[in-house]
Amino acid sequence: MVIKVLGSGCANCKKLEENARQAVQELGIDASIEKVKEMKDIINYGVMRTPALVVDEQVKVVGKVATVDEIKKILQ
Repeated sequence: MVIKVLGSGCANCKKLEENARQAVQELGIDASIEKVKEMKDIINYGVMRTPALVVDEQVKVVGKVATVDEIKKILQ
């Protein structure tokens, strides 16, 4: 599983990445987490507001910091 956090590196983007890492750890799943900071790459996903969460190339969360529990539900 490949998880991508889309965002410029703002506080919300960092928090979303932390929550994603914690969700992966709590679920015990094998996943890589990547950060996508380039605006052209973010726009290629159709995302206009960050932070955003992409799981296996599908946009799951846009414009908000998902909680650990929300991310766990997405990943299950």
